[in-house]
Amino acid sequence: MHQRQEYSENKYIEIFKDYWDIFVGFSSLPLAIIFHLQGVHLLATIFAAMGIGSLAVTISEIAEILAERFGEPFGSMILTFSAVLVEILILFMVIMEAKTHPEVLETVKNGIVATVIVDLNALLGLAVFVGGLSFKEQVHNEDTSASYTTVLFVAAAMLLVPTTISLHSSQDALFKASVIIAVLLFIFYFFIFKFQTDTHVHFFKFKKRSRVKKYIKEDEHDDYYFDRKSNIFNIVFLAFLLVLIGVLSEIFANDGVVVFNSFGLTAGFVGILIAFVTVAPELFTAIRAAKNDEMQRVINIAMGASTVSILLTVPALIFLSMLIGVKLTLDFTPLQVGALLLTIMLVWKTTEDGETNYLEGLSHLMIFLSYAVIAIFY
Repeated sequence: MHQRQEYSENKYIEIFKDYWDIFVGFSSLPLAIIFHLQGVHLLATIFAAMGIGSLAVTISEIAEILAERFGEPFGSMILTFSAVLVEILILFMVIMEAKTHPEVLETVKNGIVATVIVDLNALLGLAVFVGGLSFKEQVHNEDTSASYTTVLFVAAAMLLVPTTISLHSSQDALFKASVIIAVLLFIFYFFIFKFQTDTHVHFFKFKKRSRVKKYIKEDEHDDYYFDRKSNIFNIVFLAFLLVLIGVLSEIFANDGVVVFNSFGLTAGFVGILIAFVTVAPELFTAIRAAKNDEMQRVINIAMGASTVSILLTVPALIFLSMLIGVKLTLDFTPLQVGALLLTIMLVWKTTEDGETNYLEGLSHLMIFLSYAVIAIFY
């Protein structure tokens, strides 16, 4: 009898460990709605953020299953697309608040830049640091990082155009320039997508494993519910989760504006908070991959997500904002552009030889923490 009870308790613990994200996500949703309707802004914001983060983890788990089935580079692209959709949803809901609170557009711009900086410094840095402690040195396809850094340099340079125009031109000229740059970014991504998935697929594939330590794959649970489901089912469920995240994002944006203003938080710090909510699932996946000596997967996730975040998120937000009558412009501050360029330069330096170690990961983490300090007090 005692053994049966102990077995039952262990079973429930295992179920919670496998599905905690679903439990937390679906529990947070009604609580966020209730507190939102009652005007309790702080609790509504907290539960909305918890719901978004938890359901985003579920999305990453399902995306990872699809990723394993489709293989690289398509696998990492599924994961990054899922995360970017969450990012677009959250930032668009913040843009909708601009009708009554125009100042939140600065939070959106900070969110765009912060997501890239978190991807390339916090996510990549932590994954490389953790992997480096276990394997000393880890290897990846250097063509991958070379391609991504080239694209990121060009994308960052393109974002400089509206910023430069804003110094000496009217708001109307700035908006027109922002729209043109958004179109060019989207066209650029169209060709990059073809480059990744057609003409140069081999640039984004895994070549070899670490030469230092034998690869040990983590134990997998064959009884995970979504592992047993078809691709169609998982894709439909992903879409359902994105709808729920859309609802939570609206609450997060609506109540969050009130909370952030009441606490006097800077737009830069709020941008980092939003970035972490959207990047958290990728972060967990990247750390897991690094511990399994899959540095190619880490590079694909971190740098791929950053590329998509600029080249797809920016055009999507520009045109969605136009639909609701809000003029989002791409005039970033010198701090934002400088931090972006410095980050890309560091990524280029630490990944160019196709090998990573924990010191390089630590360097990225230090850059991120320094940026966070500026964002909090600037």
